[in-house]
Amino acid sequence: MTIKEVTNYLEEIAPLEQAEDFDNVGLLIGDYNSEVSGILVTLDTLEETVEKAISENCNLIVSFHPIIFSGLKKINGNSYVERVVLKAIQNNIAIYATHTALDNSKVGVSAKMCEVLGLTNQRILIPKEDQNVGMGMIGELNEPMSEDDFLKRTKVIFNSECIRFSKKTGKLIHKVAVLGGSGSFAISNAISEKADVYISADFKYHDFFKAEEKIMLIDVGHYESEQFTKNLLAEYLTKKFTSFAVILSKKSTNPIYYL
Repeated sequence: MTIKEVTNYLEEIAPLEQAEDFDNVGLLIGDYNSEVSGILVTLDTLEETVEKAISENCNLIVSFHPIIFSGLKKINGNSYVERVVLKAIQNNIAIYATHTALDNSKVGVSAKMCEVLGLTNQRILIPKEDQNVGMGMIGELNEPMSEDDFLKRTKVIFNSECIRFSKKTGKLIHKVAVLGGSGSFAISNAISEKADVYISADFKYHDFFKAEEKIMLIDVGHYESEQFTKNLLAEYLTKKFTSFAVILSKKSTNPIYYL
């Protein structure tokens, strides 16, 4: 089984052409014709991720976030990005990233958020020309909940050390919008779709004013909102490929700590 055969399958789920223009997705390091000995699935590719791949005899890392994003002019090991690239090349380990290609998939990042929240009647929050492709999702709870109960439940589900939220509206929560990662750009979409709450990450101070008591905004944290993505990728790959090991990295790569 070659790397190309694996990436062809990944691109059925998350076609590279549906990634955002600013992004850097696909095979970042490696040769498509190399035979796969094993796959390590991760959210981020760090030095310890490459070391884990080496120890598990995995020569392909499937990562959500791209380790090479804005380009490299030198590879001298002076930054964590350069050290990861060097270590991967020196050990013949390929790295593939899905990022916004998977964000825009109807079975991708936001769909997984809907799944863990138990939402039904799911649809894309910001559809592109093709209605089956786009950012974010919106769905419904089977039973409406109070804002306090929903906040507590959300904190537990996303295993967040700290959640930030806008002023409560006093309404029951029924319709829920979600978007993994930095999602402040979709606040107006969540409001126009009459969502009772919008869960995402990386909201700035002034973003919370945009709620205008029409919606409750919840910032669960960037890592926390995307943490289930690696499970999603591992599930797809494990079902498809049985001739080699697909290993899920259980190590948290969250760079943020709380006190």
